[in-house]
Amino acid sequence: MRVLTGVGVGRGAVVGPVARAYPVPVVPADLPVPADPEAAAVELSAAFAAVAATLHARADAATGTLHEVLSATALMAADPSLVGAATAKVRAGAVPARAVGEVAGQFIDLFTAAGGYMAERATDLASVRDRVVARLLGLPEPGVPALGRPSVVVAEDLSPADTAVLDLDKVLGIVIERGGRTSHTAIIAGQLGLPCVVRATDAAGLEDGDVVAVDAARGTVTVDPDEAVVAAAQTRRAALAALAADTGDGATADGHPVQLLANIGTAQDAARLEDVAVQGVGLFRTEVLFLGAQTAPALEDQTTTYAHALSALGERKIVFRTLDAGADKPLAFVNQLDEENPALGIRAYRLVRTAPELLHTQLAAIAAAAEQTGGRPWVMAPMVATVEEAAEFAASARAAGIGTVGVMVEIPAVALRAADVLAHVDFVSIGTNDLAQYTMAADRLRGELADLLDIWQPAVLDLVAGTAAAGLAAGKPVGVCGESAADPVMALALAGMGITSLSMAPAALAGVRYSLRSHSLEACRAIAAAARAARTAPEARAAALALVAPEVREALAL
Repeated sequence: MRVLTGVGVGRGAVVGPVARAYPVPVVPADLPVPADPEAAAVELSAAFAAVAATLHARADAATGTLHEVLSATALMAADPSLVGAATAKVRAGAVPARAVGEVAGQFIDLFTAAGGYMAERATDLASVRDRVVARLLGLPEPGVPALGRPSVVVAEDLSPADTAVLDLDKVLGIVIERGGRTSHTAIIAGQLGLPCVVRATDAAGLEDGDVVAVDAARGTVTVDPDEAVVAAAQTRRAALAALAADTGDGATADGHPVQLLANIGTAQDAARLEDVAVQGVGLFRTEVLFLGAQTAPALEDQTTTYAHALSALGERKIVFRTLDAGADKPLAFVNQLDEENPALGIRAYRLVRTAPELLHTQLAAIAAAAEQTGGRPWVMAPMVATVEEAAEFAASARAAGIGTVGVMVEIPAVALRAADVLAHVDFVSIGTNDLAQYTMAADRLRGELADLLDIWQPAVLDLVAGTAAAGLAAGKPVGVCGESAADPVMALALAGMGITSLSMAPAALAGVRYSLRSHSLEACRAIAAAARAARTAPEARAAALALVAPEVREALAL
C-alpha cells in the first residue's frame, strides 16, 4: 500500500475507484493567426457568453455557497473589461486562445496581488479562462466528467463550477492536490458531508480506476488499500451513521446546554433543515441575495426570502448576518474605489459609510418578514471593529423593529473589548476563520499558511476565551460560527470556555453532539484549560486530545 497525506475535511472514510477530472486545456504552439480577425473576435465573444450562460444555469440550480460563488464566476465570464480586452487583442491579430490566456493572466495577477477574497477569485477567473479556451479548441470543459459508477473524484483543484455539477449519488469523496481547509472545495465538501483531503500533493500520480481509501479524519489517501483499511473505513461509516441517530439537543453529559446550530446561505437551505436534528441556524449568510445581482435586491424580494427562512425554521432560532460584501466581494451596484488591501477596506458593516441604504433596507426587510410570519429573528453585523459601531448597529436594528441584536467578533479589537460591546448588544458570535486571519496576519485562503491559521493557535484561543468570559459576566450568549465549531475536540474546549452555541455545516452536527454528550462540563473546562496552557497550536491540540474520552477518540478517529 502507498499512503498519501494532506489536510482532511470532515470525519468520514470511503473506499472507491478514482475518477480524474478533465485537465486544463493546453494551447498548441502552432495555432494559426485567424484569417478573419473580426469573425474570430465574434467567435471569442460568443465563447465567453456561452460559458457565462452555462455558469448562470448552474448557479440557478445550486444553493448556498455554491449559488453564491457560481453567480460571481458567471459575472466574471460576462465582464465587459475581460471580454473587451481579449477581443481587442484578436482584432489586432492575436490567436484567440492565446489572447484569452494573456488577458486573464493579467487579471489573475492583479487579483492575487490584492490578497484576501480577491485572491480567491483568481481561481474562479482561471476556471473561466480554461472553459473559454476549451470551447475554442473543441475540447471538453475541464472538470469532473459524468460518473458511470460511485467514485472518488481526484483533481489538481476544483472550481465552484466543477463542484456544482457533481452527481452526489456517485461521488464518494474528493481528493485535491492544492487548496486548503478554507478553500471552496473544502467548504463545499464539508457542507455536503463528503470525505475530502486537500493539499494531497502526491495525488498527481493517481489514475482513473486506481482504488483508494480516503480518510478525512486522518487526512490520508491509501492507494490499493488492504482488507484491514477497507474494514476500518466501513466501520467508521457505520459508526458515524449510528451517531446521526441521536436527535437530541446539544448538551454535555451532565446536562449543561450548548446549542447546536447550522450555517446556511439561502431560504432553500433553511427548508432542508426541516428533518435535521438541529436547534436552529446560527449563521444565515444573506449576501447570497446580493452578490450575483446587477441591482440591489428590493425590499419586497428580501422580505419574501427572509419570510421563507423564518417559516421553514418555525420556533427554532435563526440568526441573520447582514450583508458581508464590499470591496473584497464586489457588488455590481455599489461603486467602490480601488483598494490596495480589500480585506482591510470598506466591507461588511463598513458599507454603511458609503451605502447606508443597503443596511437599512435589509433591516426593514427582516423586520417585515418577522411581522408576516410571527418569527423572532436574531440579527448580527459582520466586521464590527469598535464599541461605537456596535452601538450604532444595535440602534439601527432596534429602530427597524428587531428585538435581538448582536455583532460578530472577527476583529481582535472587538474580542479585547467584548465587555464594552456586550453592554450595547444582546449577543455576539465569533467568526473564528476571520478572527484567526486578522490575529495571525495570514490570508486564510492561502493553503501554505495553514499552520498560522490552525484553529488551536494559542493567541486565538485567548481571544475566544476572553470573549466568552465577557459573555458569562454579562449574562449574554456568545456563540461560535466559524470552522472551530465543527471540530469535535475544539467543541469541548469551546464549551469549557463558556461558549453557549456552536454553528456549523449540518454534516458535522452528529460528531460534535456525540463528543459533547460524552463529557461533563467539568471535563470540558479541564480540556479548555489544558489547551490554553500550551505554547503552540500542535501542543494545544495534543493537550486537549489527551483528555478526550477514549471511546470518542476511537469513534471519531481523532
